[in-house]
Amino acid sequence: MRAGTVVPALSAFSPAPHLSARVLRSTWGTIGVGRRQTDGEKMQDRHSSYGTAEYWDKQAASFDDEPDHGLTTDRVRTSWSRRLAAWLPDKPGTVVDLGCGTGSLSVLAAEAEHNVLGVDMSPAMVERAQLKALPLDLPVRFVVGDAANPDLAAGTFDVALVRHVVWALPNPDETLRRWAALLKSDGRLIAIEGRWGSGGITATDLIAALAPLFDHIEHHPLSGDSDLWGKSVDDERYVVVATGPRRETSSK
Repeated sequence: MRAGTVVPALSAFSPAPHLSARVLRSTWGTIGVGRRQTDGEKMQDRHSSYGTAEYWDKQAASFDDEPDHGLTTDRVRTSWSRRLAAWLPDKPGTVVDLGCGTGSLSVLAAEAEHNVLGVDMSPAMVERAQLKALPLDLPVRFVVGDAANPDLAAGTFDVALVRHVVWALPNPDETLRRWAALLKSDGRLIAIEGRWGSGGITATDLIAALAPLFDHIEHHPLSGDSDLWGKSVDDERYVVVATGPRRETSSK
């Protein structure tokens, strides 16, 4: 697929489990805060380990060691800031960063004057995100919650931002519908994904899943931009920007 490919509508995947939750008030309504899963509740597919808070809690301490996670150099940070500015709306709006990890992209979006809510199932990730944002006095907040099934009001956000989250979902179809339903009528989903080794999701598969849910989809390869990753990569990395959620499908 060529850079900047605009893709017409196509097909999809199937439903994600949801964690029981207590409710936490947010600027945008309520958000379900997931409890940790026990071993018996692990997702029933090859991604099961990626579906637990425990797994991501263990990754939190070293998560930002990757240049594209921690944005640890000026070159990498500037590159992500420039790219994100191109994908986000020109006017400040509301952004939900689903599976926000340590909050690096949430912070960049807030620096661009968007009002950002970051959601992640891992308390350790959220704690690091909060510490990252605390001294910056930005319009961003972070909560522990189930990004796959966020208890947020439909039609509330201008942007749903996800990076390297879709590949770890057990059954993306229902989750993508939920995310589409969170958006305003002119809202957009920004999905930064890739296919590496035995993990990830191809752009072709993700576009097929999103096509029934959105009117307009753009695909932009990112593998060739070593500034984003802090190194040269030869696997598939890309962003899909989907706009115009279809209410008859995204609200089901």
